[in-house]
Amino acid sequence: MTGRTTRRSVTFSQPFSLSDIEGIQPAGTYRVQTVDVSLDDGSSLSYRRISTTIELPDVGAAGLRRRVMTIDALELEAALTKDGALIP
Repeated sequence: MTGRTTRRSVTFSQPFSLSDIEGIQPAGTYRVQTVDVSLDDGSSLSYRRISTTIELPDVGAAGLRRRVMTIDALELEAALTKDGALIP
């Protein structure tokens, strides 16, 4: 089984929350990584998402410490859409 990893940056202009992350996260740019595995059945190539993670600043930690949290990709897209709707 082969896979693919997609990395991207997402930007929130407003504070946001996701159910898998405790508390409200500040506006800013966050790195997101998605891992998919192939479901190659010989006649077509398709992928199944196995994880989506977001990199968050480690609140209260000095320096550049970060933490990586597993999140729901659909909830992230909904939060980004909602954030875009909030921009005046």
